[in-house]
Amino acid sequence: MSKRRKSQRTAADTTPRRDKVRDVFVPRPFDGLVDESEWIALRELVPAASAPLRLAPAVIEEFGDRAVTLATVLPMAAPAITKPDGRVLIGLQRHQQSGDVSRDLADALLSALRTEPGGQVAVPPLPGPGPRLQDILVDGPLDITMHDGFEFWLDPGAADDPTVQASLERANAAIYPTVRLTAAKAAYWCQVPEKAHVRWVLPDDEDGALDALARLGAAGTLTLGEQTKFAGMFRAHGRLVPVWDLPEDTPAAEWEEPVAQFAKRYAEALTVTDPLDAADRRARQGLLGRQLTLR
Repeated sequence: MSKRRKSQRTAADTTPRRDKVRDVFVPRPFDGLVDESEWIALRELVPAASAPLRLAPAVIEEFGDRAVTLATVLPMAAPAITKPDGRVLIGLQRHQQSGDVSRDLADALLSALRTEPGGQVAVPPLPGPGPRLQDILVDGPLDITMHDGFEFWLDPGAADDPTVQASLERANAAIYPTVRLTAAKAAYWCQVPEKAHVRWVLPDDEDGALDALARLGAAGTLTLGEQTKFAGMFRAHGRLVPVWDLPEDTPAAEWEEPVAQFAKRYAEALTVTDPLDAADRRARQGLLGRQLTLR
């Protein structure tokens, strides 16, 4: 063996081996959080919203009582941002993610807390084992603020920069009007070209929710009224999200009562324990065939 190859082999033998980070899939990453369905909605349905988060006492003891804000999305879909005054923002909608969204978000938050205020936060694509949101936050209902644009990203006066203003205008142009409905938790109205939708993250077990929707479908009560259509549903983080097509020109406030009435019918259907009859089973199969692949 040549001296060169021998030295290369010796160097390779002495270089510390890096353990491969294995990904783990968690089908319900927000399980255990009081507002699980709202966390899912903010990640999957809502373009621009924010909510304050409270750090757990052990985290405060290590990093101080820092102000933390949950954002649907941050500039360039960044995982986290730390402001010069110490405030931290974490983004739900991001480019890189592992199979456990809760672990991703917790790692982004802890990485931001370790970063010098105002510095760039470095977050690994696969965080590996470690604390999750449920471990580092004080759980409670999310105090959600809906935004018409992404101005909440900026510090006072930042929008005076023409470059920043142009970037902000481009981001805002991609937002579809979205309204959080009060008739049901995690139900949102949104307007897209030529139609509008109501999308609702159901808080219940998938099988039970699907059976309840099937009973309503068999009974002909699955729509939100005239000129509406049950478009289908998709799965998101272990929960079902039914979608209704609505007339484009009817404002969001007009759908509060229809959604409230549907929520009542749905709740009643959930309580039925009898096996599905033939019509219910056909309706269930029809629902499974109408699963949506796009948000």
